[in-house]
Amino acid sequence: MSTALDLDYVLPLRWDDDQGLGELTGYLARLSRHARVIVVDGSRDDLFARHAARWRGLVRHARPAAGLRYANGKVAGVTTGLLLATGDRVVIADDDVRYDLPALTAVHDLLARADLVRPQNYFDPLPWHARWDTARTLLNRAFGADYPGTFGVRRGFFVRMGGYDGDVLFENLELIRTVRAHGGRELHAPGLYVRRLPCNARRFWSQRVRQAYDDLAQPVRMAAFLPMLPALAALAVRRPRGLPAPAGPTVPAALTVLTVLAVGLAEAGRRRAGGRRVFPASAALPAPVWVLERAACSWLALGAALTGGVPYAGGRIRRSAHSVRALRRRVRLARGTEPAGLVRAVAERLDRGQAAPAQSDGRPAGVDGLAVLGEQLEVAPDEQGTVGAGGHRDRVSHARHLPQG
Repeated sequence: MSTALDLDYVLPLRWDDDQGLGELTGYLARLSRHARVIVVDGSRDDLFARHAARWRGLVRHARPAAGLRYANGKVAGVTTGLLLATGDRVVIADDDVRYDLPALTAVHDLLARADLVRPQNYFDPLPWHARWDTARTLLNRAFGADYPGTFGVRRGFFVRMGGYDGDVLFENLELIRTVRAHGGRELHAPGLYVRRLPCNARRFWSQRVRQAYDDLAQPVRMAAFLPMLPALAALAVRRPRGLPAPAGPTVPAALTVLTVLAVGLAEAGRRRAGGRRVFPASAALPAPVWVLERAACSWLALGAALTGGVPYAGGRIRRSAHSVRALRRRVRLARGTEPAGLVRAVAERLDRGQAAPAQSDGRPAGVDGLAVLGEQLEVAPDEQGTVGAGGHRDRVSHARHLPQG
């Protein structure tokens, strides 16, 4: 039995090969029983055609809008999908996120009182590199909130604010901060768990410096990581023979303190909002290793910033994300403009597009050349209303897949 929700599900996709196509197709088939699924596919032509054939009748399959030429292609996919959505409540999710019906229902319900909902991802299965990366998640939870690969968004609010900047690397943080800058209501849901598939080890290693680059948009975090290695190096320097050893901690003592502190903080994050149900006790143990890895990669990220930016999709992206202050200043400068009319025009042009081969319901999936949403953002109240998630913690969802029935 299927339960239809008034909910659109946007999946931005750009694949270089079709490994995992069968598993994703099965997920989309289950998902389509409960939500209107839109896949915005930036894959090369032969893969796009293969996806269209496999997903015919299951999803709305479209190319990213040609006019949305962002350095970060995911933002073009997200923006296109949100403009194609027919309802106001929308889930955005990466291609490795796996919702179940309770999680979809929870996000749908939470969007009744928020403009942006932040669930919590967890890896399943949990190979060694996913366990390593889970330590980052737990530390983020200990200090506030993690950055998931999925959000719930109100389409109307997204259109009114004119989208968000796609020329940044940390697009999730950019979306969060743009919503805040426009006075949107953001809801953290640390007890709403959504499964995520781990990447392979090769991709994991390739993302180390890129993830550290994200901290350039969070100066306090960067300032905490950069001094770590120089401090350890200073402790390790041996004094010349005949001179007394310097007073103070030694490297082993410093590493012991780091280990105890990192594991303790990660364990606090694991215990938050019922996290022990999805994060095993051993997930906190790699936290010291992750901290040292981030301390090293922070210097590499800083070097990349000083030499033109981090490599991304054949180019380079210099900016990690804008500050909320800069985004609010942009909103104030845009006072008196009417970007909502521009965004509505974009949406209307999408609706007049030709259907892609994967369409069997007559709804438009193709897009033509469109105006870029650009810098014009609609004025909204400066005050930010953040919604707490405390009352939602009993609604924890961590089933492995959507119901088969």
